[in-house]
Amino acid sequence: MSLKNLKNPGLWLTLVVVFILGVIPIINNKASAREETLTVLLSVILVSSLNILLGYTGYISFGHIVFYGMGGYVGLFLISVYGWSLWTAMAAGGLASGLLAFLLGSAILRLRGSYFALATIGINEAMRAFISNFEPFGGPTGISLNFQVYNQYGGAAQALWTIYYVVLALALGNILLSYLVKTSKFGLGLQAIREDEEAAEVMGVVTPSSKTWAYVLSAVLPGMVGVLFFFKNGNIEPGPAFRLHLSIELLVMVMLGGYGTIAGPVLGAFGYQRLRGLLLTSDLFKNIQLTVAGVLLLVIILFIPSGAVGWIRHRFPVTRRYLP
Repeated sequence: MSLKNLKNPGLWLTLVVVFILGVIPIINNKASAREETLTVLLSVILVSSLNILLGYTGYISFGHIVFYGMGGYVGLFLISVYGWSLWTAMAAGGLASGLLAFLLGSAILRLRGSYFALATIGINEAMRAFISNFEPFGGPTGISLNFQVYNQYGGAAQALWTIYYVVLALALGNILLSYLVKTSKFGLGLQAIREDEEAAEVMGVVTPSSKTWAYVLSAVLPGMVGVLFFFKNGNIEPGPAFRLHLSIELLVMVMLGGYGTIAGPVLGAFGYQRLRGLLLTSDLFKNIQLTVAGVLLLVIILFIPSGAVGWIRHRFPVTRRYLP
């Protein structure tokens, strides 16, 4: 990657938009706005991370949320049992998720297409069952934090704002990471795998290691934000930590915004979370939001398979510079 690539106006436009979105609740100093925006920023991180795998290599994962849950469990375990700080526990959660991705990727990335997708579903359910019976992690009841743990962060109220600042920084960092990966030689190899894996091998791309390291990169930040989210909640349980439907929602967000792009995951996360908020406050749709998500995914695949960003770039070529 050359420094010239960092001058892409679309990258900086995306970063500025996310930064402004994140700063508004800080200026307003409203807890409700902070929580709404935090949900969007968490989604941006998770979707951008998934995009490194799905968007660049074309491998569809229905179990990406396993890294979010794994990181959360490792982090809260270290905080509650060994008294680690949130920051070291967050780093440990990211490393644990990266290691898990490396071990899993070395095995299941030999599969392709629907076989890989089905394997990721099985991994998520197997991990949830394992954690539910793993006593050091609290078994089915999970791990709960002592409320006094928040005192070293200025109390619970201040800790919520601190977590928000860190999530905003991670969202911006993840967008930059995604861009750097895409424009690097490594990223070009991943995109070659997406287009034609056999041809990529002929051209010299070491596909097994490339796919594995893409899987690892896509897992680290979800593990870190898993620690932040469950630390914010004060507890973690197997069900919320390994929710399969959240993985499906992440896929919808990637496809909605445009897979393989930088701005797409941001647009998809923001658009879907706004739609989800409207559905949850509607008496008619609040109990069928996942049905709506499934229908939305079907519509995207049938009519705009390249997502909103892909459609805009195709319809208005001048925007390609500003929608990387």
